[in-house]
Amino acid sequence: MATKNFSLGQLGDYEIKQLKIFKTVVECGGFAAAETQLNISRPTISIHIANLESRLNLTLCKRGRGGFALTEEGAVVFEQTEKLLDMLEGFRNTVNNLSNQPSGQLKVGLSDTFSIDPRCQLPLIINAFNQVAEDVELCMSVEQMASMECQVLNDELDVAFIPYHRKLEGLNYIHLFTDECYLYGGSVDGLVNPLLNYPEQLLTDELINQAPLVHAGLKPHEEIYHQLSEMHLAGISYHYESRIAMLLSGRYIGFLPQNVAQPYVEKGQLKMIAPQRKHFSLGAAAISKKTAQKNRARDLFLNTVKQQFSLMESHAPY
Repeated sequence: MATKNFSLGQLGDYEIKQLKIFKTVVECGGFAAAETQLNISRPTISIHIANLESRLNLTLCKRGRGGFALTEEGAVVFEQTEKLLDMLEGFRNTVNNLSNQPSGQLKVGLSDTFSIDPRCQLPLIINAFNQVAEDVELCMSVEQMASMECQVLNDELDVAFIPYHRKLEGLNYIHLFTDECYLYGGSVDGLVNPLLNYPEQLLTDELINQAPLVHAGLKPHEEIYHQLSEMHLAGISYHYESRIAMLLSGRYIGFLPQNVAQPYVEKGQLKMIAPQRKHFSLGAAAISKKTAQKNRARDLFLNTVKQQFSLMESHAPY
């Protein structure tokens, strides 16, 4: 517990370093797991945490045979540490991006297979961007679409590449390409979806709509919603890889972009179901926040994306 009348005073670089170590220890769930992440020994971590507790005049965590756990005060300090470090990073990036030659970090989110999809042209975009902003640290991660929309709106991501089922008012969209999505069933190692045993002429909508369907778990646009609302929603998988695994079990049917499904179709492991009736278009876009703060690195990156796709003739499906 804190001593009465204790005043923290100013924080310096050393305290910021200790708070970063504390944050990592909490995120890793203890000192042992944090060793690899921090690349320092457990005794050194323990010294840093003890010094931080002494500086703050608080007990931040319990450690011992019972395992690692935050105290009530430690949970509050962790929450405030996250806010403080985010604000410091935001300040650094904003100042760095005020100059003509930007530096700092640019955070880019990618959806599922986009990082290796040649239609995204990411290697070309990264190369062209690096030529005009070589001092910028490019930080890329793979996230879910809904998560990335929120992160861009909350300034946690600068740009995101997503398949978009909808358009949100607070976001700008650069259309990249359009996927045609079809309904598939799996057939591998004797695990055959029952619908694949039906001839096309006997495969009625009633049969299809009764079959268990795995879907992305997102609120879709009207065209997709109209189809899904009539079907038996029995499983959720946002990422294509896990969705394909569910299809290959023979227990589920599901929609996939034709480009993603094609390698499995060529192997005879996936097959389209009623392609004339069960399909829809899905756009891919680079998104950014409409009212974001001035950010030279982000603007250069978006201009690079626009230039790379300026000669493409793909039109947004909605």
